[in-house]
Amino acid sequence: MTAATVESHGYGALAYLNGFLAGLERELRELRRSPDRLMALVTAPMLTLVFLAIMLHAGRDDLASFAVLAPALLVLWQMALQTSGDTVESERENGSLEALVVAPAPFPAVITGRITAVTAVSLLGFVESWVVAWLVFGVHVEIHHPSVFLGAVLTTGYATAGSAMALAALFVRTRAARAFQNSLTYPFYVLGGVMVPVSYLPDWLEPLTRLVFLSWSSDLMRAAVGPEPVPDVALHLVMIVLLGTVGAIIGGVLVRRALAEIRRTGTIGHA
Repeated sequence: MTAATVESHGYGALAYLNGFLAGLERELRELRRSPDRLMALVTAPMLTLVFLAIMLHAGRDDLASFAVLAPALLVLWQMALQTSGDTVESERENGSLEALVVAPAPFPAVITGRITAVTAVSLLGFVESWVVAWLVFGVHVEIHHPSVFLGAVLTTGYATAGSAMALAALFVRTRAARAFQNSLTYPFYVLGGVMVPVSYLPDWLEPLTRLVFLSWSSDLMRAAVGPEPVPDVALHLVMIVLLGTVGAIIGGVLVRRALAEIRRTGTIGHA
């Protein structure tokens, strides 16, 4: 099948599903063969120790939940970002990106499947943070609103995969994917209120933070572990899903456009 044939071919829902499942299965195999791709899960307990030590030393036991949630959210975003960039970069370095692009399975679906697999695995960061806080410091962060917290975790996982898909469109067009990965981590941590709630940031930054799904996720998760009633649960969940969906749609469109352009110019392996 030639690139021109694939470019003009209209993919159906079954093709997208098969591509998604193929990407999911492949990424799970890659994770088994390359444990170094799970390095972020190794850093989560260490970050939990550091953040909790700071909070407890400062006498702010009331902020222990912040210190436990932050590493898990860091890992979630870091692993998704790493996968969205490394998938394109590694395929390009191996010389297999061309074959992947002209394969019968839609390339965006394959990328989404791989990102989804990593996102699901990265949710283990929440378990790690809780266990380390309990075993080392004897801190047990109770979740007073478990259904709200579960909803926040699931929707955040979905939004993470969708947002990473949007960034994958950028990585398809550049050979400096890893440089972009490094530059896109900490700004999202700050704008997402991962460690410090966005309410503590300058007022002029607030409109920008609300465009980052992590700001809605972190606020909702912190509220879910507290004993007070959680305000605006539906609004937070809707915004998390909406921002994730927008990211996935934009990413899918941009990836297809980028692939169409580099097919025409013959620069798939040299973008």
